[in-house]
Amino acid sequence: MNDSTIARNSANVNAAPLQVALIGYGNAGRIFHAPLISGVRGLQLACICSSKPGTAQADWPQVRVVATPEALLADPGIDVVVVATPNASHHALAKAALLAGKHVVVDKPCCVTLAETDDLLATAQAENRVLTVFQNRRFDADFLALQQVLASGRLGRVVQVASHFDRYRPAVPARWREQSLPGSGLWFDLGPHLLDQALVLWGMPDALCLDLACLRDGAHVNDWFHAVLRYDSRHGGLRVILHASTLVAQPGPRWAVHGTQGSFTKFGLDPQEDALKAGHRPQLAALHDWGQDPQAGEVLRFDAIAGVASPVSVRHAAPKPCGNYLAYYAHLRDHLRGLVSEPPVTATEVRSVMQLLTLGEQSAAQGRFMALPV
Repeated sequence: MNDSTIARNSANVNAAPLQVALIGYGNAGRIFHAPLISGVRGLQLACICSSKPGTAQADWPQVRVVATPEALLADPGIDVVVVATPNASHHALAKAALLAGKHVVVDKPCCVTLAETDDLLATAQAENRVLTVFQNRRFDADFLALQQVLASGRLGRVVQVASHFDRYRPAVPARWREQSLPGSGLWFDLGPHLLDQALVLWGMPDALCLDLACLRDGAHVNDWFHAVLRYDSRHGGLRVILHASTLVAQPGPRWAVHGTQGSFTKFGLDPQEDALKAGHRPQLAALHDWGQDPQAGEVLRFDAIAGVASPVSVRHAAPKPCGNYLAYYAHLRDHLRGLVSEPPVTATEVRSVMQLLTLGEQSAAQGRFMALPV
């Protein structure tokens, strides 16, 4: 859903704001969910459940803070529950919220197993509630730019994609993601983002191969991964490489997309995460330059020139749309109000990402490509 659609739909939201409760006030809840929910008209951050209520109350003095999920789920005024807790707790908390009659947003990944995810999807269907997963990277500036480049056809038939999400974080922090727990490690942290972006652009692959490693001193779980998605039956044999590392001091391109007529390259990460970490609280009604990426992508295209025997390479600046994480919650609001037919991430998309995460674990364990079930 583009910004103009969001603005048009926003004008039609005349009902009382949907009441949203947030379970978990760690990095995901504090940095992403709370400010994004509060920045969308038609949503109200009504309650936060945190084991450290003082921090949440200091940040959001006007919001009710509770110590247990039970207190939050018992409130009949809550419409939507956002689960932003450690991955292993997602299934139990999301299921309890669905059975309490709430719509549910789960921070990625949905769960730690495909069976848990299927159970949640079945519960949501039985309860006639929405279950969706937070995939904010669909609204990265570079991803939006790539979508426009692909739609233009300027690259020809895409044959190879490298999507890297590299950082330099040599010290292993004392947090649950770095401990040997279900759903920990970089594959379950950044893998869901990169897989979801690939699925949006090219759909499900025929097969996947994943390599995992623990590279940092003192690492207990994977902090490096390299996945290859193989599209043999369609997209002309396209190969999509998804890669992430915590030990890259000088990153290469975030995106390198190569086609029969040209290439798209983009350096640097979308700026919204850093802005949110710095404490900025965007408002959908007054975005201005929010999400504006200072590093534009580039298209190198080979064009046929009259009188010239070989194609000539021509460099073009890629489109430069602004990223907008608020659009995820605006889309959810509009779906719950009946203004758009599907949630921002559908049940099929939720399951597809979890299926690939699981298949990746199997591939890494067996050291080979794993074909998707027919």
